[in-house]
Amino acid sequence: MTTATLEKAAAAEAQRKQKVILAEGNEAAALGVALARPDMVSVYPITPQSSLVEHLAKLIADGRMDADIVDAEGEHSVLSVLQGGALAGARTYTATCGPGLAFMFEPYFRTPGMRLPIVLTIVTRDGITPQSVWGGHQDAMTVREAGWIQVYCESVQEVLDTTVMAFKIAEHHDVMLPVNVCLDGNYLSYGASRVEMPDQADVDEFMGEKDVNWHVALDPLRPMAVDPLTGGTTGKGPQTFVRYRKGQCAGMQNALRVIEEVHADWAKRIGRSFAPLVEEYRLDDAEFAIMTLGSMSGAAKDAVDEARDAGRKVGLIKIKTFSPFPVEALMKALGKVKALGVIDRSVGFRWNCGPMYQETLGVLYRLGRFIPSMSFIGGLAGADITIPHVHRVIAETEALLNGTAAPTEPVWLNEKD
Repeated sequence: MTTATLEKAAAAEAQRKQKVILAEGNEAAALGVALARPDMVSVYPITPQSSLVEHLAKLIADGRMDADIVDAEGEHSVLSVLQGGALAGARTYTATCGPGLAFMFEPYFRTPGMRLPIVLTIVTRDGITPQSVWGGHQDAMTVREAGWIQVYCESVQEVLDTTVMAFKIAEHHDVMLPVNVCLDGNYLSYGASRVEMPDQADVDEFMGEKDVNWHVALDPLRPMAVDPLTGGTTGKGPQTFVRYRKGQCAGMQNALRVIEEVHADWAKRIGRSFAPLVEEYRLDDAEFAIMTLGSMSGAAKDAVDEARDAGRKVGLIKIKTFSPFPVEALMKALGKVKALGVIDRSVGFRWNCGPMYQETLGVLYRLGRFIPSMSFIGGLAGADITIPHVHRVIAETEALLNGTAAPTEPVWLNEKD
């Protein structure tokens, strides 16, 4: 038998052993954490993340997860506690969103600079004010330049699988950066669906030996300074600070390769695959495309299918890895189309458009192509992005293809709902 045949048989056997359950997104995230066998979890509840940490606490209390749990007094302490755990060699995890993410910003910004491979789920929530406790991508987008890897999930199954993979990505020696697994508040966090649970032995084999603090090796018997004052205008401060920042950037770029490798290894061992960076859906013969992120992608694919049935040559580009931005993969996808509509679930206030749209304009510039494009903003504060909404995006993007001038203002999909 060939190697490919053996790998295919092993993947099929891994799938056969999987247990099928019904779970909502927050529970799937907690189960994914348990499969990765962390040493320490630190939590503080906040809507719509709260049930995730409740599931974690129950898994630990029931003996299904062997980890220390720290009920900290707030999100700033939550992440500070995990920094100490990671420095001591622990595999660590937490989750938050919205105001909780804002409260932990100081240690959040510090974590990638210390090259600590912490995994943090953002159950995405829109910003305040006006007061909102519902889903949106504003919280995650607001911190996109803080140095964390960010991956977005389309389905509950992808939440579980990506959560496990996030630990392996973060801890890779060529990366050593924290990872945000972003799942849409309300639509994924509380949405229940069929989930296949991988066998623990298969996940253990996938994860390999734990090796978290090889770069720091904090040891009370060998005292050392962690994150000392660095920079200034004299001595080695400036060049040392540059070395740290340059190393972070290198780790982020390395992550693009590692994310692809880890997804390929997961597919080989577990028998289930997802596009690691960018998914191209019905794009090969498309004349124009729409771009999506997160759970909206399911409805968008249905709308694309319906439009295709009606004879419209539209495709879909779904971004999974948002940070680091998958420039090369997007250049390949965007090179196939002549017009583009980008749907964001958050607002880029400085440019009066969606943040993903803004980032994509940079990719088009690097590609050396000018194609008509349009920013669509929808799904804010828990609003739905429905198939009819996506049909509107398709129609207006097709109009760009046919010569209609691109508007300078974004299109607000839920404005008249």
